[in-house]
Amino acid sequence: MSKINPSSNTNIPIKSPYVEIHNGDLVFIENEIEYNNKSALGRAYPLKIRDLPNKDKPREKLLDSGVKSLSLAELLSVVLMTGTKKEDVLSMSSRVIKEYGKSIFANPTLDLQKISVELDLPLTKVCQIIACGELGKRLFDKNVNGLKTIRTADDVYEYTRDMHNLSKEHLRGLYLDTHNKVIHDEVISIGTINSSIVHAREVFRPAIEYGAAALILVHNHPSGVSTPSESDKVITEQIIKAGKVLGISLLDHVVVARDSFASIAVDYN
Repeated sequence: MSKINPSSNTNIPIKSPYVEIHNGDLVFIENEIEYNNKSALGRAYPLKIRDLPNKDKPREKLLDSGVKSLSLAELLSVVLMTGTKKEDVLSMSSRVIKEYGKSIFANPTLDLQKISVELDLPLTKVCQIIACGELGKRLFDKNVNGLKTIRTADDVYEYTRDMHNLSKEHLRGLYLDTHNKVIHDEVISIGTINSSIVHAREVFRPAIEYGAAALILVHNHPSGVSTPSESDKVITEQIIKAGKVLGISLLDHVVVARDSFASIAVDYN
């Protein structure tokens, strides 16, 4: 932005104050001067929510015009509610979106401490942002187009994309109704998965609680190699046997990795 100091002899129309976005930040322009058919911005400074007209404040805007009228930064500012002594919440939200984009909401493996340092944000604010993204993701995953139907191991791989890049092994159960629709989805254990720590009662407890007709086990290999281990195969056999006693079928045990997956039921039987 630049300033000009025209002579007092020049007829200079000055426009009334307004708001613009510069480099991703909301800025209040005190005046814009037209001089020799060119525009130059007068004094400008980062805008705080209290400086905005009521109709442009995020919460008021949401109430008056609906949630879809808000930008991503405005939505985030509503969630965060307050800024810090150094930074207004709207400026903070704009900066987060500018530096991280939508990835900050979509990636559950981001290092929260690292984000806090890189963005110079209190850890509580980072937790709010990550929790907001995870909440939206879970609600979307479970409700879009009704219940998710799982027909193949490919469907399992797509459904569990959030597991593909996890740094620790997660064992997850997908509990299905008689039409193979997911009625419950639960992480059963976290950490190295072997037959000595995976108990049938932990696997089948949710199945009984939610009235599942069948289930699919899924776990990830952080190594990036989806080939099942001997322990994976042993666990699968144990769960199949327990399921026969309970009348609840284990349809598959799928091992997922970053770029591949393996179906123990299809590929190793």
